[in-house]
Amino acid sequence: MRACVDIGGTKLAVSLARPGSQTLLHRRAEPTAKEGPPDAVVAQILRLLGDACAEAGIDMAAIDGVGVSSAGPFLMKGGCVEVSTPNICGGLAGADQGTPNDWIAFPLEAPLRARFGPQVPVRVENDCVAALEAERRWGALQGVADCAYVTWSTGIGMGFCVDGRVLRGKNGNAGHGGHTFSSGGYEGPTCGCGNVGDIESLVSGTAMSRRFVRQGFHDAATLLDAARQGVPEATAIVDELCRILGRALFNAVALMDLQKISLGGSVFWHHRDYLLPRLQAELASHLPALTQGVALAPAGLQDKVGDYAALALLE
Repeated sequence: MRACVDIGGTKLAVSLARPGSQTLLHRRAEPTAKEGPPDAVVAQILRLLGDACAEAGIDMAAIDGVGVSSAGPFLMKGGCVEVSTPNICGGLAGADQGTPNDWIAFPLEAPLRARFGPQVPVRVENDCVAALEAERRWGALQGVADCAYVTWSTGIGMGFCVDGRVLRGKNGNAGHGGHTFSSGGYEGPTCGCGNVGDIESLVSGTAMSRRFVRQGFHDAATLLDAARQGVPEATAIVDELCRILGRALFNAVALMDLQKISLGGSVFWHHRDYLLPRLQAELASHLPALTQGVALAPAGLQDKVGDYAALALLE
């Protein structure tokens, strides 16, 4: 039995799958652990996997492969991945970000390898790289050699494939476009990673919850629902968010000469019909030599892309 683990800034999910099967079984999901010692996340993974195995009527010793799709960035320690993501690790930018821990990073790959032993392969990848592999295998990016997967969710992330090769980089951190900067003279706000005015700090779901409370929009859903209802202030804010992220998508296309981008994540997915044409229009408004014919598409794996991302690592 394969173990599939999806670690996000908001929730953590595990599933089981039989070798060669695309059916995810005995799924468990709950808010990502953010309190206690840094190994709390791995303890949560093992507890949820234990629950899933119990429901399946098997021992955890029956697990013969572990795929982990995780929010990043990653650090390498002793050849194994540790996770240093601002949406889980509260020590990166300070207590004012509201994350109830002082972690700079938490261990992931090493304790999983220690638990399952050398005979069980454990593969950890950035969540957008893993989602890219899933979208190329089963979703909207099948047969596309130059493409990307982008998530608009708790954070902003990207995974790239160029000339048919998935890009990973020295520590598996290729594609952290959310922590790049958008032009426009922004002085703030501060991102969870410590950057001031990066794309994630401006447009992510977390950013929306922080930036627009004074206008009466307490989270992404409140803001986007108001925009869809035609509330002028909300519409203007969302148009600006789409302008910022749309320019980030153009930057990705310009840098990588992409043909197609698949989009997912909770912010995008629940409002895709409203957001997609605005993002496509912003992308198409820049340099036709690079953008003509470039398509944006909702994730073919829909809101399950995170679960299938972990499975794709084991195929």
